[in-house]
Amino acid sequence: MSATRDGIEPKLLFSGLTRFYDHAIPLSWVIVRIAVGLNLAIHGWGKIGRSGGPGQLLQKLPQSAAIGDEITFVLMLIEFVGGICITIGLFTRFWAAAAAVEMGVLTFYLYWGNGYGWLARGYEYTLMWGLVLFAVALRGGGPISLDRRLGREL
Repeated sequence: MSATRDGIEPKLLFSGLTRFYDHAIPLSWVIVRIAVGLNLAIHGWGKIGRSGGPGQLLQKLPQSAAIGDEITFVLMLIEFVGGICITIGLFTRFWAAAAAVEMGVLTFYLYWGNGYGWLARGYEYTLMWGLVLFAVALRGGGPISLDRRLGREL
């Protein structure tokens, strides 16, 4: 149920849809989580592929003091592992918050100077995903999630 000013849901124009919405509303959060989580995981997997795979990246890290390798590892972890966890609803708030912070850094540090439009390498895309991830962090895994099944959230 969504909160309204007076606590009463607005009436449906077509009351015959009530049963449909009663069943569909809990699924809406699963759809959002899957869309966000899979997109994040795919981006993380791209970083794994560019680094020669997780094994090669992990072998390079102890030998290298280069901050780029460490940042790549953290981004890979947040995006790939976090994306999978968001998709299945496990430690959802933690991973979504971490990814939202990442998108905030990308938005304001990397893309802000290019303007809004994504086609001009602007901040449109990272800002939108950051806000959606922030909403996921606020909401948590939702009613159909491993967090709910475990009975605990971060």
